[in-house]
Amino acid sequence: MIELFTAPTPNGFKASITLEELALPYEVRRIDLGKLEQKEDWYLKINPNGRIPAIVDHDNGDFAVFESGAVMIYLAEKAGKLLSQDVKGRSQVIQWLMFQMGGLGPMMGQANVFYRYAPEKIEYAITRYQREVRRLFEVLNTRLSDHQYLAGDYSIADIANWSWAQGHEWTGVSIDGLGHLERWLKEIGERPAVIRGKAVPQVEKTPTDEDRASNARSILV
Repeated sequence: MIELFTAPTPNGFKASITLEELALPYEVRRIDLGKLEQKEDWYLKINPNGRIPAIVDHDNGDFAVFESGAVMIYLAEKAGKLLSQDVKGRSQVIQWLMFQMGGLGPMMGQANVFYRYAPEKIEYAITRYQREVRRLFEVLNTRLSDHQYLAGDYSIADIANWSWAQGHEWTGVSIDGLGHLERWLKEIGERPAVIRGKAVPQVEKTPTDEDRASNARSILV
């Protein structure tokens, strides 16, 4: 059994959607970011970086995995799906996964902070990060102009990038004119496993702006 430690954030969605797509049995442990549960000693033994998501594979000697991209690779390899076994195909998937890990995620995260949460609105920072997010969206759009998915068949690369890109409105970045990206976002967003995974962990109420701000501040700690 996989135990998933998560919260309703783009990185959290990456893990839960992957689990749903792979149909692996798992249990959810919601981490309350607003209460800094991710910084408690018991959790730091699972993820020394104090972030979500993380998993513990109780079927593999209680093996812990942290960092969302590493979690996705581990799960895909465990199930033998969503990650090509061919050397070149595998490399393509990992390249686009790293595109999200090193580019899209961090840039959207910074754009969110300065656009939504910073007590002082610094126009230079807002513009700088939103422009970079738009540029990265254009990279995705170009790739998707002649590919249904980012790396051959549907893979963890698509899940990772979708989990972030689907929140473009919250980041304040338009995708007008990026028709291939829009097509891909819609197609993936309609997958049953994606819908189920995005609903993990279940929330008792619709998050407010204050809730989102609290979670965002806690992520920066």
